[in-house]
Amino acid sequence: MKQITINTVIDVFDNVKELDPQVQKLMDEAIVARSNAYAPYSKFTVGCALMLENGEIIHGNNQENAAYPSGLCAERVAIFAAGANYPGVAIVRMAITASPVDDSFEKPVPPCGACRQSIAEYESRQDQPIEIFFMGASGTVARSGSLADLLPLIFDRNYL
Repeated sequence: MKQITINTVIDVFDNVKELDPQVQKLMDEAIVARSNAYAPYSKFTVGCALMLENGEIIHGNNQENAAYPSGLCAERVAIFAAGANYPGVAIVRMAITASPVDDSFEKPVPPCGACRQSIAEYESRQDQPIEIFFMGASGTVARSGSLADLLPLIFDRNYL
């Protein structure tokens, strides 16, 4: 038997004000996106803002549907919009904020498993990491230098 050890490094900031001003702006954009989320069923809103290498900022928010599997998470809304409207332009970083509609959540909320897999596809496709910042409505902000930190042993095109 052999054992594999996987180490993940996540930076944690006490609040948004500790972030670089450019990242603060991106998180502010994610907060605005969250305010426009359509979450009448879960009452849990998520906003995402992506910064592309050309300086464009793409927004996404969760879009629910009465037929639950038909909805889409904020991260995938933003990533798919970037891929559709800016093909070939790399995603540099993303900011995510999530909370119940009462804005009471202060614990960082990372992307769900399906979003992690979608982000992994784009990170692999562009062959460069995507820096990911995530938080609740306020409070602590977590930073991952790459999706690989959040989803070790990524399944990607190299397995096909």
